[in-house]
Amino acid sequence: MIELVLNLLLVLTSVLLVVLILLHRGKGGGLSSMFGGAVSSQLSGSSVVEKNLNRLTVFTGLVWAVCVIGIGILLKA
Repeated sequence: MIELVLNLLLVLTSVLLVVLILLHRGKGGGLSSMFGGAVSSQLSGSSVVEKNLNRLTVFTGLVWAVCVIGIGILLKA
């Protein structure tokens, strides 16, 4: 039962991490500028939004890491 919950949480956090990372404003002219980087830079101009996005990304990454470690412990036992 715990393994099923951890697996489900791992899938959800993985998808959420991909979305959150793609929402970040690009620092250079890489892929973000290729897919409409100018439009996203206007929308995410606020530093408060960027700070909250950073916090949410870090929190989601920590939950993801805990899930990976938990699944590893359960599979080893």
